[in-house]
Amino acid sequence: MQFVLFLSVLLIAACGLIYELIAGTIASYLLGDSVLQFSTVIGTYLFAMGVGSYLSKFIGRGLVSRFITIELMVGLLGGFSSGILFLAFAYTTGFRLLLYLLVFLIGVLVGLEIPLLMRILKERFEFRDLVANVLTFDYLGALGASLLFPILLVPHLGLVRSAMLFGILNAAVALWSTYLFRAQLARPMYLRVTAILVLVMLAGGMAAADWITDTADANLYADEVILAVNTRYQRIVLTKWKDDLRLFLSSHLQFSSRDEYRYHEALVHPALASLPGARRVLVLGGGDGLAVREILKYPAVDRITLVDLDPEMTRLFSTHPLLKQLNGGALQAPRVKVVNGDAFPWLEENSDSFDLIVVDFPDPTNFSLGKLYTTAFYRLLKRHVSRGGLAVVQGTSPLFARQSYWCIVETLRQAGFETAPYHVYVPSFGEWGFVIAGHGKYELPDRLPSGLRFLSRENVAGLFQFPNDMLPVNVEPNRLNDQVLVRYYESEWRDIVR
Repeated sequence: MQFVLFLSVLLIAACGLIYELIAGTIASYLLGDSVLQFSTVIGTYLFAMGVGSYLSKFIGRGLVSRFITIELMVGLLGGFSSGILFLAFAYTTGFRLLLYLLVFLIGVLVGLEIPLLMRILKERFEFRDLVANVLTFDYLGALGASLLFPILLVPHLGLVRSAMLFGILNAAVALWSTYLFRAQLARPMYLRVTAILVLVMLAGGMAAADWITDTADANLYADEVILAVNTRYQRIVLTKWKDDLRLFLSSHLQFSSRDEYRYHEALVHPALASLPGARRVLVLGGGDGLAVREILKYPAVDRITLVDLDPEMTRLFSTHPLLKQLNGGALQAPRVKVVNGDAFPWLEENSDSFDLIVVDFPDPTNFSLGKLYTTAFYRLLKRHVSRGGLAVVQGTSPLFARQSYWCIVETLRQAGFETAPYHVYVPSFGEWGFVIAGHGKYELPDRLPSGLRFLSRENVAGLFQFPNDMLPVNVEPNRLNDQVLVRYYESEWRDIVR
């Protein structure tokens, strides 16, 4: 009996934390800036729990009945929270308001749970044993949830099913409480039937999880969604319209198959064509294999190492027929080695040097990505660039995010690189910027590989000329302890969206 009681505490704690993590993750996926989203979600949730704990003192009668009712309310609200948020983002303009309202309501209900349960159990245990055991199982439940969420729940169940599953657990706690405390209930059968109805609703919601996400995606993306995957790191969505494939990572467009060749030719060839003796190339990010496809056009390159954080990304672009066709099977080429890991620690642990390093990370939309654009990262990068070698970095738009772009350039300079900024027009994105960085001054290539669709020897030089509205501006370098780049980026792109 004691074990079952304290197992209830563990499950209650796990459920409460899962709902909080789901809300923070969805906000990060859809709004960006994960630090801001998680900080405000956690702050709102903890404040709401405090409100719930305070309100618990006003419940004086029918504690068991109230506790069971609250469990069912948490199960319903928390279980459907993920689906509600996805649909709200797709179909309304009130996503932020609904996000914090849901977090607050769930937090209040969760804050009511433990005080009520402790008052229910006070007749069965000494106070010191009760407090010690309840808090111990409460913290154990939080630990279990925090480990399960990124390792098993998000990659295997997804956010909608994960929320439904833990809603079912809340309702199950309510149902077995009608048996554990039946002597203290005036109408146990009524509560059991209610609990069973809630369980049926949540089970139906879990079965409809794909429909919920498909419905939200259908309104979020202009074209047909042909693939949607949640991983530990991001949400991967692939859309298709006629011959146009588009990749979105956490709602941000990464490429359109109609014009990605402009981006990837500009990313790779100005640097690599100027290094006729290049043998070893490192690609950081670029799990789609499109930069690797361009590098494979150089027969002299005998080893290409690709380091990408998300194994699901590289798996999809190695196995999906449409994606393999797009990158020409680049990730399965004999000269290519794929490593799944975080680029920062990988560079710290690896001692190899490379003739060219292609840095193709997503834009610095949050501090987790922003660390890969800091002086600390670029100094580490510089140690891996061979004498006479180069690095090339994608640097967002010098037109729409002018401060952000020149911040990246300045950060590379502060890290000790000589830089050569340049830009290219990509219809899906507009003007896009890159930076070539090396130990010495960059020189234009004498020739380019044959068969390129966009670049030629004649038009490469023009990429390094900037019009007046894209010329350098005064910016600070991006440092690990002060990521001004993320603030620049958020401010500039927010103004564009408005």
